[in-house]
Amino acid sequence: MDDQNKNLLIASALSFAIILVWFVLFPPPDSAVDPETDLPPVSESVSPDVASLPEAAPDGDAPATGAAPPEVVEAPRVPIMTGKLEGSISLAGGRIDDLKLKEYRVSTDEDSDIVHLLNPVSSDEPYYALFGWAPGGGLGLDDVPSVTTPWTLEAGETLTPETPITLRWESPTGAVFRRQIEVDDDYMFRVTQSVENAGSEPLTVAPYGLIARHGEPQDLKNFFILHEGVVAMTDGTLSEIDYDEITEFPVLAAQAARAEVMQVNENGWIGFTDHYWMTTLIPGSDAPFRQVAKFNEASNIFQTEAVQPTVTVAPGETQEVTTQLFAGAKEWETIRDYQRAGVDRFIDSIDWGWFFFLTKPIFWLLHHLNLLIGNMGWAIISLTLIIKALLFPLAYKSYVSMAKMKELQPEMEKIKERAGDDRQKLQQEMMGLYKKEKVNPASGCLPILLQIPIFFSLYKVIFVTLELRHAPWLGPFQDLSAPDPTSIFNFFGLLPWAAPEAGSILALIFVGILPLLLGVSMFLQQKLNPAPTDPTQAMIFAWMPWVFMFMLGGFASGLVIYWIANNTITFTQQYLIMRSQGYKPDVFGNIKSGVKRRTKTGEK
Repeated sequence: MDDQNKNLLIASALSFAIILVWFVLFPPPDSAVDPETDLPPVSESVSPDVASLPEAAPDGDAPATGAAPPEVVEAPRVPIMTGKLEGSISLAGGRIDDLKLKEYRVSTDEDSDIVHLLNPVSSDEPYYALFGWAPGGGLGLDDVPSVTTPWTLEAGETLTPETPITLRWESPTGAVFRRQIEVDDDYMFRVTQSVENAGSEPLTVAPYGLIARHGEPQDLKNFFILHEGVVAMTDGTLSEIDYDEITEFPVLAAQAARAEVMQVNENGWIGFTDHYWMTTLIPGSDAPFRQVAKFNEASNIFQTEAVQPTVTVAPGETQEVTTQLFAGAKEWETIRDYQRAGVDRFIDSIDWGWFFFLTKPIFWLLHHLNLLIGNMGWAIISLTLIIKALLFPLAYKSYVSMAKMKELQPEMEKIKERAGDDRQKLQQEMMGLYKKEKVNPASGCLPILLQIPIFFSLYKVIFVTLELRHAPWLGPFQDLSAPDPTSIFNFFGLLPWAAPEAGSILALIFVGILPLLLGVSMFLQQKLNPAPTDPTQAMIFAWMPWVFMFMLGGFASGLVIYWIANNTITFTQQYLIMRSQGYKPDVFGNIKSGVKRRTKTGEK
């Protein structure tokens, strides 16, 4: 085997290895878990230590807060109704624990349920937000509202963007606690807590907000390319903590749980992020507070906290503090608007990944193309055209160089014959030929190398961003974030049986329309040039399109559409450039000669 064959085999093996590793690390997402099966049992009670709030720290710092217990009795509720949200607030603890996203459904089926974001403790998957005051300075737990305090509705009937509500509770010592809750037209709640000291002694209390989640989410994907868990911004530093990492935090005596504490001096926020949804506590800007990410092993509750500095309320005075709560969908425009309104680097709550310098501009362009065209599938194709136009100068040089290399092929064969086994002489004469004819043999690799990070970044954008979720294109392709729903198995829906389940081995074997088009586009791109005369090279090139077809068939439809469009544009560019250089590709002739060669090889 000569050096050319060896290099080709090594390059092909490395290419396949990269794709295989990528496929193993970033497999297509599993199908959604049926919410009616394999649900964990619901706890009916909780130990007293979890239900209570601990005493303030002796040094006067802001106290830690405890995890909230399950709701023992059914309490009155205040409805929430906006254009995007519906739900209710429990007057037991004043918990925001029932929230649905009206614009999003669980699946593409029009009859499917709308997405439930927050759930009460009586549900299968409790997830809620709480606000309150932790006692200090000798106060007892009965002197401040607890997580089960029965609040009364002092003002308002239904929480809407136009009508806030106010909750009221009076302590045994005469202190009056109020909680005003507002909501905007999107997903931001504004919670203003106040305490009025009607007694004769000063009160020392610390305001807090917390988000509690009982157990890991049932639909947790555990996907390498996606972060799900705690997300926090601490004075400009982003932290992403997975659930399994939280369970390995050291046990802190002050927290009575596994916890990590971070001090924020000016700006920050903390909460939980899912694939497409998020809940985040956002204290007032330019004010210090303490962030806590916590896991209580006894109750299996994950918790994030924003604890603000202790305040002293003199007799006759009133102190108040405001905290925002984002609870909703990670819509790029909505989160960007909140960032512009003052939430520090809120756009980074979307998981842009290591290639953020590519994923952010790619998504920005894709988003605006979708707004202009009105269809995400055509927006992806338009994005491909723009990327290929930007890379055209490099592609032009590459294709011109390839055309010249083909013209030099006879001369290169003569050099090989003259050099024989003298590799040094062969290399010197080859380099001299390249220099004389001004040809760079490596220039053809540059466009391919540039395509790799663009491909990975686009994969990240399509998988992570909400705007691609359930985004339709045409015909059966109604979710570009999911694999091709068609299949050869039932002849693309014409035969009376279902296609293999997404993510299964059969689904990867019996590919759909888009993977087939991908294989054909790669095959035609190859046939712009005659097959290599060496049988080993010819075999590798012949199998490559179909191997890629099966390997990429389980990826998101939007990504396969990009790859097909990229191959089609590349084919067109290369064909026209080769014609401009005096070389006339014979695509059909190359296909026929390839078939004849394989037929003869089979006969031998």
